[in-house]
Amino acid sequence: MGKLVQNFYKLLMGLSCVAMLAAFGTVMLGVLAREANWDIPGLDGYAGYAIAAALFLALPGTLQHGDHIRVTLLLERVSSRVRGILEWWCLGAGLALTAYVAWYAVRLVWVSYSTHDTSPAADASPLWIPQLAMALGCVGFALSFVQALVERWRGGSFIAASTETAHIE
Repeated sequence: MGKLVQNFYKLLMGLSCVAMLAAFGTVMLGVLAREANWDIPGLDGYAGYAIAAALFLALPGTLQHGDHIRVTLLLERVSSRVRGILEWWCLGAGLALTAYVAWYAVRLVWVSYSTHDTSPAADASPLWIPQLAMALGCVGFALSFVQALVERWRGGSFIAASTETAHIE
């Protein structure tokens, strides 16, 4: 089961990379179109969809690799017993919040699909298509918190410590 979930995270990260490339491509096409005095309706909307997809699809993988911003100022100053309690609480609260967001993201996709909701912009795209990337990312993010809780319960650590440190200049 763990390998299946890991492959799901890798798939989402790959889709996130594709979405970033799509965002880059649409922005570059928009720049070239403006220089050539072409009008490509909805191009800005597609760039926005791709950027949002890249963000949401990368959430589970970045949590797993320890790349999310975590404030450890308090955790470093408390006893190991209190730190353990706070970590359990943080993982539980993270799971509750991500499950809530994932539920409503999936629900939003279904409502948009069933009501044939389209973008009010010039592209008039069916909204469930870009919303699907958001829902997939949110479900993956909630799943990653479930896996983090299971790993914590087993005594391991799901979230890797990031090797980079913050630089303040």
